[in-house]
Amino acid sequence: MPSFRSTSLLALGALLAAACAESPSAPGSPATGPATNQGFTAPSEYTIAANAAVADALDLDDPADAIDATFGRIAQEDEVVIRDAAGRIVWDTRSYAFLKGDAPTSVNPSLWRQEKLNNEHGLFEVKDGIYQVRGYDLANMSIIEGETGWILVDPLGSQETAAAAMTLVREHLGEKPIRAILFTHSHLDHFGGIGGILSGDPEQDRAIRLIAPAGFVTEATSENILAGTAMGRRAAFMYGFGLERSPRGHIGSGLGKEPARGTFGIAIPTESIDHTGQKLTIDGVDFVFQYTPESEAPAEFLFHLPQKNALFGAEVVSRNMHNILTLRGAKTRDALKWSGYIDETIRLFPQSDVLVNSHHWPVRGREAIRSYLEGQRDTYKFLHDQTLRLANEGMTPREIGDALELPESLGRNFANRGYYGTTSHNARAVYQHYFGFYDGNPANLNPLPPVQEGKRFVAAMGGAATVLAEGQRAFDKGDYRWAARVLNHLVFADPQRDDARTLLAATYDQLGYQAESGPWRDVYLTAALELRTREPAAIIDIAGATDMLKAIPITGFFDAMAVRIDADKITDEDLVFNFIFTDLGETHVVEVKNSVLNHRQADAVTDADATIRLTRDFWLGLASGKAGLREMVFSDEFEVEGSRFALLSFLASLTAPAGDFAIVTP
Repeated sequence: MPSFRSTSLLALGALLAAACAESPSAPGSPATGPATNQGFTAPSEYTIAANAAVADALDLDDPADAIDATFGRIAQEDEVVIRDAAGRIVWDTRSYAFLKGDAPTSVNPSLWRQEKLNNEHGLFEVKDGIYQVRGYDLANMSIIEGETGWILVDPLGSQETAAAAMTLVREHLGEKPIRAILFTHSHLDHFGGIGGILSGDPEQDRAIRLIAPAGFVTEATSENILAGTAMGRRAAFMYGFGLERSPRGHIGSGLGKEPARGTFGIAIPTESIDHTGQKLTIDGVDFVFQYTPESEAPAEFLFHLPQKNALFGAEVVSRNMHNILTLRGAKTRDALKWSGYIDETIRLFPQSDVLVNSHHWPVRGREAIRSYLEGQRDTYKFLHDQTLRLANEGMTPREIGDALELPESLGRNFANRGYYGTTSHNARAVYQHYFGFYDGNPANLNPLPPVQEGKRFVAAMGGAATVLAEGQRAFDKGDYRWAARVLNHLVFADPQRDDARTLLAATYDQLGYQAESGPWRDVYLTAALELRTREPAAIIDIAGATDMLKAIPITGFFDAMAVRIDADKITDEDLVFNFIFTDLGETHVVEVKNSVLNHRQADAVTDADATIRLTRDFWLGLASGKAGLREMVFSDEFEVEGSRFALLSFLASLTAPAGDFAIVTP
């Protein structure tokens, strides 16, 4: 029977790689009322000119994508407003009603075009027997008609949006049982809505085949858990969670509108795909899989339907340049391997008549599909090869990121443009993949931290007034990148200076307005907002996510515990504990020595300082903060034999990092 876990998106935060959560402090529906612009300044003459130059350089009126993005629409609701059980809005197309007509001067016109296309929503017929719901979440849900029922692909990112999507499907395509659900990869926006699809009836759900790539559960639950707090904070910048939806705020992520803001879960697959060429017949439909791990996701597959000549590209391809390294942080992706998989796809499935994307809209026609795949393949190969060429000529990552541009043959194609990832930061990611953080210049081997460097920089330039004047001169000339560097030093040297913060915020406004990348825009504008308000724009809280956390192996929690040890608090300790999980029949031995926690699943040791008997649920309560000292003393799910003092000493060394740490100030 499928095993389903659900939890609040407000609780889990940035546990997963592709989509992230928000806290109650982030706006639930930021732009449904009158726009306030959150204090953002007007576009400068230089920003207006820069955006006009983009409009002149690109054929933004080319109707091809608009035709493809609306082709086959069966049904569309004028306004899609989806709420959770408590009545909170988790998805609201009204927030983006302003995306009409020509781009305002506060938005890069190329990004404006992309987000107008991403605004298209509804139920679409892709091909006979293949449908998609688009615009109900960050990702798309695909529906394949089998002999006796539906086969679903990627059931969106939240329970609420998935349920609403299925309601639309049933209303217009009829009632049919769900025979199988495919999770193409291990990112939340492609599986988190499973709770809105499964009926909750064990007998009925047991009959549904759940198919995922090998390693799906491990990667889906653990990719970011060790660094979840920092990733969550950075994700609030990348996705603009605290920004108003308006022409001077968030307009979309490039990949889609935004991560859904509802309840999500995970289901344990019943079948696994672990090699290319693997075949399955699902409800009478033949599937041929291409296994593509360590591409856009650590666990991922594509598949082809030979009876329909239809290729499903997962997120290995999309109608934008993707991220080799996301701005929120993650392990760097392998651009060479990624490109190689796409080349393999071209050779494996040349007979495809339609390519179904898990984001954006499909590609139709064999010639168009081949051109699209070649462009995606060559975009990542270009980034890889040219970064290494320039690195081997002695250029540093910052120099490469500034110099590298896609050739016109790639860059003029909207599907390769940097709406999500960018040439600049992807080139630096390729460099990092091979060389790490150090650029080879000894001055950058052990630099001063930002506050010390800022204070010395300000002093060396003649004081705060001089630095502020230089920042103002750069700003007045439209030299915003230099203004940002200069003023950032001043803010770190003296974060209480309102004039410096105000000017730096205005600088970030202009950089955001000019950005073609949705995440770059959100990062700059979120920074500006936080400089003005002196408050985190959105706080992501992972406490209390016990239901989703149940899918994580116990070893993952000990790994997470190890990175919470404050080494200064446990320098002289040499401790050993047995953790016996009575409901799981598992024993884990934890050793603390040299301010380091090591652990292993093994038989209990006889010389342990303490042996702790507990249940997994109680452990999850401790991990999420729902259980504390009182529960440890009085609960019958928690028993300690040996030194309670040693256990308390160990627990006292664990930190509870806050998710609201400063980024744009010290």
